[in-house]
Amino acid sequence: MIAEVDVFISNYTLVDPEVYQLWVDGCSSLEAVTALQQQSVREKSTTAVELIASDVLDHYRTYSLLERLLHNPPKLAEQLAFQIEPQTRQLLIEKYYEFDNTVIRELLGKKLTSRHRKDLDEVSEKTGVSLKSCRRQFDNVKRVFKTVEELQGSVVANIKNLFLLPDELARRYGAVVFIACMRFETGKRKLQYLSFPDFYYCATSIMTHWTYAESSPDFDDTDLDREFLLDLRELRVLLDKENP
Repeated sequence: MIAEVDVFISNYTLVDPEVYQLWVDGCSSLEAVTALQQQSVREKSTTAVELIASDVLDHYRTYSLLERLLHNPPKLAEQLAFQIEPQTRQLLIEKYYEFDNTVIRELLGKKLTSRHRKDLDEVSEKTGVSLKSCRRQFDNVKRVFKTVEELQGSVVANIKNLFLLPDELARRYGAVVFIACMRFETGKRKLQYLSFPDFYYCATSIMTHWTYAESSPDFDDTDLDREFLLDLRELRVLLDKENP
């Protein structure tokens, strides 16, 4: 007996948040089908595995086509090939650019080169995050860094404008860019116990208090205020005098 299936045609690109999350997490289509089938069993659903597989493959094909546009989010908003509602488009961008703190911690202090990209299997093994997801996160960080590193002004504002990211996620990327620009030596043994949130707090504090003020013509929160650094040097001289 052939199961009856309702079919409808829509001009809009449909995005299933659960399937999209599995795709973003680096699951293969088979792994995604297995995960959704197990969920279906828990929810006592009678959906046939064939229908789940067909749906997953359809979604995965769409996401693969969209990935090139996700590399440049404004183009996703401008393109006409896929009709995507604004809230769906924002979900696509946010989920694609989300990152795991444990993965980013492993990337801090390392040059974003193809050689380090080849070593991501070690990061995957250490963090428990799939290799495909690690590669996506590496590529995203590299893309954001290369795009905004030479731009003046607020790095967070630049990231929000160029990648259409929400404020909190843009701030996290901003901290990563700042740490990379300042070449913080985050890989030292004494610092291994520190997590990304620790470095994020440190970076945002320095960006807020030690970089050029927003009112300054030289405003750039990835560059330390030269006058402030000179004041610190003078302060160090005074401390040395007090502690001969």
